[in-house]
Amino acid sequence: MIHYEIHPVNPQAHLFEVKLHLGVVASAGQELYMPNWIPGSYMIRDFSKHIQWLRAENNSGELDVQRIDKSRWKLPQSNSAIVVTYQVYAWDLSVRGAHLDQTHGFFNGTCVFLAVAGREDETCTVDISRPDGEDYLQWRVATGLKPIEGTAEFTFGRYQALNYDELIDCPVEMSDFRLISFEACGVPHHMTLTGRHKVDEQRLASDLKKICEHHIQFFGEPAPMDRYLFMTYVLGNGFGGLEHRNSTALHCSREDLPIESDSLLEGEGKVKDNYQTFLDLCSHEYFHTWNVKRIKPTEFLPYDTQKESHTELLWAFEGITSYYDNLALAQTGCISKEEYLTRLSKTLTAVRRSKGRFIQTVTDSSFDAWTKFYKQDENAPNAVVSYYTKGAEVALCLDLLIRQVTDWNKSLKDILKRLWLEFGRVEKGVENDTIQKLVLEETPEDAHDELIQFFEKALYTTQELPSEQLLAELGLDLKCLPRNDRNDRGGFKEKLPTDKQLADLGIEFKSKATGVFVKNVYADSAAAKAGVSADDHLIALNGLKINASNFDRQIQQCSIGDTVKLVGFRRDELMTFEVVLEEAESDTAYISYSKNFDQYQDKFERWLNLQ
Repeated sequence: MIHYEIHPVNPQAHLFEVKLHLGVVASAGQELYMPNWIPGSYMIRDFSKHIQWLRAENNSGELDVQRIDKSRWKLPQSNSAIVVTYQVYAWDLSVRGAHLDQTHGFFNGTCVFLAVAGREDETCTVDISRPDGEDYLQWRVATGLKPIEGTAEFTFGRYQALNYDELIDCPVEMSDFRLISFEACGVPHHMTLTGRHKVDEQRLASDLKKICEHHIQFFGEPAPMDRYLFMTYVLGNGFGGLEHRNSTALHCSREDLPIESDSLLEGEGKVKDNYQTFLDLCSHEYFHTWNVKRIKPTEFLPYDTQKESHTELLWAFEGITSYYDNLALAQTGCISKEEYLTRLSKTLTAVRRSKGRFIQTVTDSSFDAWTKFYKQDENAPNAVVSYYTKGAEVALCLDLLIRQVTDWNKSLKDILKRLWLEFGRVEKGVENDTIQKLVLEETPEDAHDELIQFFEKALYTTQELPSEQLLAELGLDLKCLPRNDRNDRGGFKEKLPTDKQLADLGIEFKSKATGVFVKNVYADSAAAKAGVSADDHLIALNGLKINASNFDRQIQQCSIGDTVKLVGFRRDELMTFEVVLEEAESDTAYISYSKNFDQYQDKFERWLNLQ
């Protein structure tokens, strides 16, 4: 057995101290290593860079530790037990890292626990202690690790992991957190909230219970975990999540949480958009309990945290999850059907605003996540398509297509349940063509040509997907038009807007103290043709000062074909651009009920589980 101790030795300096206890080491020595990436976040992060110092000693004294490379060390032979002690700097306030100060401590095991090479399958124990001093007496511990030897849940003490993979897949939060508890399908669930906040506990627990029970019943009881934790850090402005086997680490803003006065502010029956987004996040990470934590691509069995693990299948593990995360909110009644259609419209808008969808296939986006999606630069909108949003659109089309060709007797849900039973539950890897094969097995033979062609188009080409035609079979009209303003991302409309034929530059920008700062320039746009580039600081249009609040309006007051004069700085050099305005892209998705919606209402309601 391998034993660790972790102690927040200096919260003010953001330092954890870790001790690794090992037995006798044979003559060949023992290699130790720190992961270079964390599962679920596909980028090399070099966690070993945060180790301040490391030393090893046995009964005879300090040992000579050999450094092999950036993340590996080697211990010499020892005839007595060895203790490896090291300190880790923890100031990464993200769901991927480790963070420690006087208000809380958080860490992922990938950031703090050295692995013992060749012994990753051995049981691990870890003693988790609070910081020294009276200021920390009210702190508690939240983790998916199993408390043992008399340690009560949420208290400091000894915890166990069956192997190293489990050890690094159970993050730890320590603070004086708020605890919200509920049961879903008989399984204890908890949400911890760290950071200053207000929240309607009853509403949050009620909504989470609906979502969790939906997902458990989606894949089939019993749930694959005996308890579950939502570990949430509340910030003034923050958002993100990372899935784990029986927990998730979340960041949200204070405005994302429900409070008792929301119904008065939003109107009876309405759910504020920020809270919908937070529920989406919770639903997304919880769905991952099955879809990627247990149903995995072959390349992730097992994880190799020392190097990149490429797979074509992130479109399925993130995209399908992104499709079901907010669909579940509608199917459980957490949001209205119109609110769901607005969220679906925004997903489709995100796809259509990516010029990269004409360059990169969704499978290439998955494979290249390490170097492109997770390392986006100013040209990303022109070169990268998101396997989250494009994958969600693929899942939408696939779900509706399966329903259509089986006369609504089957759906994508049947494929996910088979993936769980035949792959996830028995720890068998999913291959690149597994989903295609399962779909063909679940559908009539006379539909196979159509389905094969769909998969080829959706996964291996950059052609547009048949979302408009498939949604029409639900009595829904989908139309893409130019955005009304910078904040317009589309949505559900009782009546589809008319095309205003607006002029546009083809840039994304953000506010500066004076003028605007160009974030992205879309390929082949009016601005690109005139030579405007990312990082340009624009200050005037046709001789008038501009700012973020009036820039769009000034452009829209011009006509398509007009030549406008932009003045700004590139670095410290004054630049002038003559831009011939072009018609704005029709990249904003709106959904409405069709005129003959009554003919399709039965299918629409079955899709959203409304009957």
